[in-house]
Amino acid sequence: MTLVYILLALVVVSLLGAVAIYNRLVKNRQMVQEGWSGIDVQLKRRNDLIPNLIETVKGYMGHEKGVLKKVTEMRAQSLKAQGVGAKAQAEGALGAALGNLFAVAENYPDLKASQNFIELQRSLADIESEIQLSRRYYNGAARNLNILIQSFPSNLIANSFGFTLAEYFEIEEAGERAVPKVSF
Repeated sequence: MTLVYILLALVVVSLLGAVAIYNRLVKNRQMVQEGWSGIDVQLKRRNDLIPNLIETVKGYMGHEKGVLKKVTEMRAQSLKAQGVGAKAQAEGALGAALGNLFAVAENYPDLKASQNFIELQRSLADIESEIQLSRRYYNGAARNLNILIQSFPSNLIANSFGFTLAEYFEIEEAGERAVPKVSF
């Protein structure tokens, strides 16, 4: 009789452990989704700001239509991109195009002095900072979920219930990985 109680206790403990692991997996999956939502919100804010920036710059940069066209194209690709990897690649290209836009803007003193342009630049810098924070949160949540999915014994539960590894939001553009050169 004691053996039956011991076996029953082991089964109950095993079931409770499996439920606890499953709940941790669900919690971490939700954190990944929350992190992605945060990135998505910030990217939308940036994409909404870009048309205003282009309109402000157009009047000053009549000869730089190629730069403006590239930013517009990269914005459109960013809006169409689906999935973490595709979105990361599109956002990297958009960031590079915006960098080129601001580099070209250096040649236009009237534009650099425009209060509207200065405010748009400041807003874009704030949004870029928020995007970085959102990326870090998302990647941390993805890391935690991936560790759970790949660790024993949670991998048994994860595989049984179809949990999949989360993709990291990584920068694909080599230029964005480079350390900026600062000279005085």
